[in-house]
Amino acid sequence: MAIVDLGSTVTILVYFSLTAGLVNIYLLFLLLRTYWKTYNEIKSHFTIGLLYFASVMLIQNIFVTFGLVVHLFVELVPASFSSNLGPPFMLSIINIIQLVALTILYRISKN
Repeated sequence: MAIVDLGSTVTILVYFSLTAGLVNIYLLFLLLRTYWKTYNEIKSHFTIGLLYFASVMLIQNIFVTFGLVVHLFVELVPASFSSNLGPPFMLSIINIIQLVALTILYRISKN
């Protein structure tokens, strides 16, 4: 019976999620820029809503990504619990799903 070291798996997942979070932040900046250009051209309420949406998503992604950075550099849980998937796994899943969604939203918005 093989014993799997979940500690290294969690670390890889956190690094992957951190990368996805940084890409999400970049995509959100691109979306904000695109929506701002559109708003300056047509001045619609819908575009203002998109600006608010992208701004809130940006703030959320900054906080989640910052939380992942803190998790990497500060051990917040005792060593005996380090193999537990816990919050880093959930934050990773959120970032990965948002990466897919924001990529689709950016591609649609760009056209």
